[in-house]
Amino acid sequence: MTFDLPNQDTSFKVNDQKDRKMIQQKQTGPIKLKHVKPAKGKKIALIGWSIPTMEAMDRIQRPYIVVSLPEFQDYAEKHQIPFYAWQFDKDIDYEQVYQKAEPLFQALQQLDVDHAIPLFEETVEWAGALNAYFRQEPKLFHHSILFRDKAMMKRRAHIGGLKVGVFEEVNDREQVRQFFRRINASLLRHHEEDRDPIHVKALNKAGAAGHRMIRSEKDIDTKLSDDNFPSLVESHLKGIEVSCEAFIHQGKLLFLNITEYIVFGYSMMVPPSPEIEKYRPAIREEVQKLVDAFDISYGIIHPEFFITDDEQVYFGEVAYRIPGGHIFDLMQKTYGFNPYEGHILCCDPNTPEEKLKDFFPKEDQSNGHAGSFLVYPKKNTVQGVNIPDELEEHPGFDKHTLFKPMQVKVQDQEGYGNHLGTVFFHHEDHQHVKQPLADYVEHDFFH
Repeated sequence: MTFDLPNQDTSFKVNDQKDRKMIQQKQTGPIKLKHVKPAKGKKIALIGWSIPTMEAMDRIQRPYIVVSLPEFQDYAEKHQIPFYAWQFDKDIDYEQVYQKAEPLFQALQQLDVDHAIPLFEETVEWAGALNAYFRQEPKLFHHSILFRDKAMMKRRAHIGGLKVGVFEEVNDREQVRQFFRRINASLLRHHEEDRDPIHVKALNKAGAAGHRMIRSEKDIDTKLSDDNFPSLVESHLKGIEVSCEAFIHQGKLLFLNITEYIVFGYSMMVPPSPEIEKYRPAIREEVQKLVDAFDISYGIIHPEFFITDDEQVYFGEVAYRIPGGHIFDLMQKTYGFNPYEGHILCCDPNTPEEKLKDFFPKEDQSNGHAGSFLVYPKKNTVQGVNIPDELEEHPGFDKHTLFKPMQVKVQDQEGYGNHLGTVFFHHEDHQHVKQPLADYVEHDFFH
């Protein structure tokens, strides 16, 4: 007896097997880059403006030239700082940066420069473009964009095996609304009045600039404008947020600082309190995973992580530049080495290993805890400084840099804006540092 079988479409199986054979013969995944500096002894271009970095360059006797805005020219000439004025365009896309960086590269090449180091967020892509020209390797420029485009960096981290929240790129309010609904649906909170929040973030701004927390659909209409798009949306991660300063050379993590955010945007402490310090091995593992995933060979990175209630470490974002909030100053106070010098030594591929061998201290040996409190004006106009007596009498008080600004009217700022001075704390007991860093958030230091 025979049976008539229905005709089968075998094209899928055939094509699938062909595809699998093809992919087995092909190298997939991230492209590995060569980060080697072309020559020893040539000048390094510092892209941005950082007096402590220039002082560090002088101390370690590295030839350099500062590339920064024209308004710094007079100061540079007065203090005999090697300087090249450059107007960094703000409202251009990345490919335009790459094109516009070519004449800057040609000028710097004539000045015997062959390596660029970014000093703040908005110069990362410019340094990347210059290094791409110096090495005749365009991929180095695109590699630098990984540290600027938050969606790209999260995808790269996810591919590299780091834990990240759910995220998408959005172009308008309706896409934010759909993401908000999908996240709450997946959490079975469809019918809850109190929905899980999501976060809207600018794709390439530093700090809290462009960041909006969305707790309801009403927030989407009231907190967001057309200027917020395109942007990144991501699910909320509940837990402790910390930042790290990782010094890397030849792909190895040489020193890891962990900074505890006491009140986000206002105050931070180095090293962290014991309840966070216990996570150092787990955080160190994630940082090395990040170094490997992003193919980072030299320099410092400034990643942020969330430690969730179930003690999982989630990647937030990463920057490739000096951290803000005076973190380097806190590190110098507690660990006794100069992070600005460490930054330069690690950024230079030609730094010999013996130079770095004994440079960094042991991570578990610090001189107490140091903290900084960034002071923002709470009024539109400022007449003077208001420092409470009990602050300067506090056992953890170290110093402050508060001053009456030259301008009486405070300029409008995006995010937390620029602080008008800092209060520093230092003490062996972390509570004498941590407590005042939290206590003075509501105090108005200006009248």
